[in-house]
Amino acid sequence: MGAQLRVYKRRIRSVTATKKITKAMEMIAASRVVKAQRKVAASAPYATELTRAVSAVGTGSNTKHPLTTEAETATRAAVLLLTSDRGLAGAFNSNAIKAAEQLTARLEAEGKEVDTYIVGRRGLAHYNFRERKVAESWSGFTDEPTYADAKKVAGPLIEAIEKDTAEGGVDELHIVFTEFVSMMTQTALDDRLLPLSLDEVAKEAAPKGEILPLYDFEPSAEDVLDALLPRYVESRVYNALLQSAASKHAATRRAMKSATDNAGELIETLSRLANAARQAEITQEISEIVGGSAALADATAGSDR
Repeated sequence: MGAQLRVYKRRIRSVTATKKITKAMEMIAASRVVKAQRKVAASAPYATELTRAVSAVGTGSNTKHPLTTEAETATRAAVLLLTSDRGLAGAFNSNAIKAAEQLTARLEAEGKEVDTYIVGRRGLAHYNFRERKVAESWSGFTDEPTYADAKKVAGPLIEAIEKDTAEGGVDELHIVFTEFVSMMTQTALDDRLLPLSLDEVAKEAAPKGEILPLYDFEPSAEDVLDALLPRYVESRVYNALLQSAASKHAATRRAMKSATDNAGELIETLSRLANAARQAEITQEISEIVGGSAALADATAGSDR
C-alpha cells in the first residue's frame, strides 16, 4: 500500500507541474492573439483597397496581364501553404495541410502541374516525411510575421507568375491559410490570388451599390499593372500570414485550456485514489495493531494459567 501511495503522489506532482505549464501557455497565447487580431484588422483595409485598384485597372483596360488575364490552357499552378513553426495548436496545422492536399489533388485532376511553396516547419516536416517535392520553404516568423517576411515569401511567387510555363513559370497562384473568424472558430481556406477574378470582385461590390470609377492610365495600363502586381501579392500574403498567426494563437489557447482542464480532472482522480490508498493503509495498520494486541493478550492470559 505504501508503494502505491508514493506512485500516486509522484503522478500528482508531475501532473500539477504540467498544469502550471499549460496554464502559462494558455495565458501567453491569449495575450498574443489579441495583438494578432489588431494587426489583421489594420492590414485588411489596405489589402481590400489594393484589390479594388487592381480590379479597376483590369476592368478599365483590355491589357493582357498575369494579374487579370487567365491563360487559355493553364498547365502549371503554384500553391502556397501557410502553417506554423510550432505545434501544440490542436488541428490547426493538420486542417491547413488537408486543405492544401485537396486543392493539389483538384488541380492535378484538371491536368495542371503543381509547385508547392510552404511557410512553417510543421508543413515542411509533413511534406519531407512523405518525400514530396517542395519548390521553396520559409520558417522562423510564423508567430509574429512582418511585411518584410511577406515580401520575402512573395518574391519567388511573383517571379514564377511572370515567367513562361516553358521556363518553369506558373499560370495560377493559389494560397492555403487559416482564416481567423473568432476566438473559437478558425477555418482553413484555399484562395486563388492570381489571376484575379474580376467578376467576383464586381459581385462583391454590387450589393453595396459601389461603382468603379473610370480612369486614365499613364504611362499605360500595363505599366500600372506591373507596378501593382508585387504590391498586390505582398499585401495578400501579409494579410494571410497575419490571419494564420492569429488563428494559430487562438488554437493554441483553446488546446492549452483543454489540457489544463484535463490535468485538473486527472489531479482530482489521482487525489481520490491516493486518499483511498492511504485510508486502506491506515485500516491495515489498525487491523495489524488490534490483531497484535489481541494475540499479546491471549499469550499473557495463557502464561497466567
